[in-house]
Amino acid sequence: MSVNAPFTPVGNTVTFTAANPAPSPVQSTSSTLGGNQYRIINSGNVTVFLGYGTTSTLATAGAVTPTGSIANVLPLLPGTDEIITFVPSAYFTGNVASGTAVIYITAGDGC
Repeated sequence: MSVNAPFTPVGNTVTFTAANPAPSPVQSTSSTLGGNQYRIINSGNVTVFLGYGTTSTLATAGAVTPTGSIANVLPLLPGTDEIITFVPSAYFTGNVASGTAVIYITAGDGC
């Protein structure tokens, strides 16, 4: 059964400035066993190609402008405020075609 509960922060908030090339990945950890939802905010005015994964290597490999089929990448439109499910304690980084954008990620539970 699905529960439509409000988002509850249960971990650290991490931030990075998405650029080209992508910066070193950051890890957002949860203080609960199932904390695998993340509130992700793109406060910039450019699309960010968010690389994510269970390791920093996977996150870095995904942080590219997709051409064809690329794993571990999710485009975040400018001004995006999303709650998305990934693995617990995921790593994140971001690439942009031009400019920069500040990204905030908070681990939590709920939607």
